Amino acid sequence: MKRRKFLQNAGMLSISPLLLPAIGSAMPPATNTRKQWISFLEKLANPVLSALAADELKQKMPVETGQPSQVKDRAKYSHLEAFGRLLAGIAPWLQADNLNAGEAQLQHKYFSLAVKGINNAVNRTAKDYMNWGDEGGQPLVDASFFAYAMIRCPKLWQALDAGTQSNVIVALRKTHVIKPPESNWLLFAAMIEAFFISIKEPFDAQRIKYAVDRHQEWYKGDGMYGDGPEFHWDYYNSFVIHPYLYDILKIVSAKDPSYEPIQQKVLGHNLRYAVIQERLIATDGSYPPIGRSITYRTGAFHHLANMALQKQLPKQLKPAQVRCGLTAVIEKFTKEKGLFDDNGWLTIGLYGHQPSLGEGYISTGSLYLCSAILLPLGLPESDPFWADADEDWTARKLANSVDLPADHSL
Repeated sequence: MKRRKFLQNAGMLSISPLLLPAIGSAMPPATNTRKQWISFLEKLANPVLSALAADELKQKMPVETGQPSQVKDRAKYSHLEAFGRLLAGIAPWLQADNLNAGEAQLQHKYFSLAVKGINNAVNRTAKDYMNWGDEGGQPLVDASFFAYAMIRCPKLWQALDAGTQSNVIVALRKTHVIKPPESNWLLFAAMIEAFFISIKEPFDAQRIKYAVDRHQEWYKGDGMYGDGPEFHWDYYNSFVIHPYLYDILKIVSAKDPSYEPIQQKVLGHNLRYAVIQERLIATDGSYPPIGRSITYRTGAFHHLANMALQKQLPKQLKPAQVRCGLTAVIEKFTKEKGLFDDNGWLTIGLYGHQPSLGEGYISTGSLYLCSAILLPLGLPESDPFWADADEDWTARKLANSVDLPADHSL
């Protein structure tokens, strides 16, 4: 396979002429693909973590909203959104061992920045001390993403001094005053309790049980859950529901074996939805722009990326085809002008800057859920996800006239 040279232009990820050539021609080597993913990670992480480590995130990060009238309200939450969501996506990479020299150097940089950032985020005397539950309900969401990051990267928790660990626990317990609505928000409350289990802190078992039980009631079939009693055709099954259920149940069933039957049942749903997600990736890396929060962009594949990270892909999905499919998604978004502003902060939009797509709860910080696609960077370069030869994903195979078995519902 002829090796192609990947180019970085003005900090954006781009290749000449395209990441994926015309259907039927060769794809770039997997080794270069990982470098491209790392470059995307740097673009997301550097502004947020550098500013927060310097206690300057609130000073430097813009708070863009769909309507100017929403800025004052969303500024109460946007900084924790950016930090919690970014960290949840890059945490497995921060946890990874045996990286090559270049990656290890970058990892050390961002790990150190993250530790300093956590200290400022939970220190009441810091300018960047964040709203963990002092005002509004939104902090429950992003405190949970932060807790998820600590679960995915135990090294971060272990690197904190005792005072900062105590401040983290106090900050997360502040969310107990927030009553989650009957929706995916129940899982945000449950994830915080799962983190407490992981660090052997007292936890509220009822918050976990209620969230798990309600989502079993809301299962609609064929790997899909309702966001509450009703089904909504959006990406919340991937943004939140499937990844959260998988990891919450992984933790709680290890402590309480009575959850094991539910865990196995949910895993079947996880596997089916991973198949659906892979089939949603079109030949050019686009996917159906359906439902709310579409400005989370690559975060729409949180679940598929998580299943790859957990080495739990269904048997009909080879790791290399998932890698190539997700790479196509990353390339589709990052080649568009306007993804970042002049100072490197994400802007509201799907492909480029499209602020009208932002609902009233969307602001600059919300957008960093896009980092969730990067979860497989927690796998070593030797893992089949990175090491196996490039392979077309389902949409490209079918467009290439490959004769595949028919898809079947669960």
